[in-house]
Amino acid sequence: MYERKRRRPVSEINVVPYIDVMLVLLIIFMVTAPLVTQGVKVELPKASAEALSEDSKPPLIASVNADGEYFLNVGESQEEPLTAVDLATLVAAHLQKEPDTPVVVKGDGRVPYDNVVQLMVLLQRAGVPSVGLMTDSPE
Repeated sequence: MYERKRRRPVSEINVVPYIDVMLVLLIIFMVTAPLVTQGVKVELPKASAEALSEDSKPPLIASVNADGEYFLNVGESQEEPLTAVDLATLVAAHLQKEPDTPVVVKGDGRVPYDNVVQLMVLLQRAGVPSVGLMTDSPE
C-alpha cells in the first residue's frame, strides 16, 4: 500500500477580516471627524470661576464694546478702536513673540452674542489656541 501524508493543522490567524473591518472604521472616522470639529473652542467659565494666578503672564485682553468696536490692551493707542484685520495682526504678532500668553475676551453685557462669537473666530484665525471669557464677580 501507499503512504498517506498527514497534514498538520494550520495554526495561523486569518487577519483578512480584521483588515476589512479596520478599513471600514477608518473611512467612517475620516467622514465624521470634520463634522465633530465645527464651532469655536471655548472653555466656558464655571459657577465659581477662579482668577488668573499672580505668577502667570498678563493676558491679552480683546474687548468688544456695545457699539461692536474692537480694542486690544497692547500698543500705544489702547483706547482707539481697531479694525478686525488690525486686531488679528496685533494678536498674531504678540503671540509670535510670546506664544504662551493667555488670551481673554472682554465683552460688554449689552453687545449681541454674535459680536462676541465673531471676535472669538477672529482670534482663532489669528492663531490663538484657547480663549478665556472675562467676567466680573457677582459681588
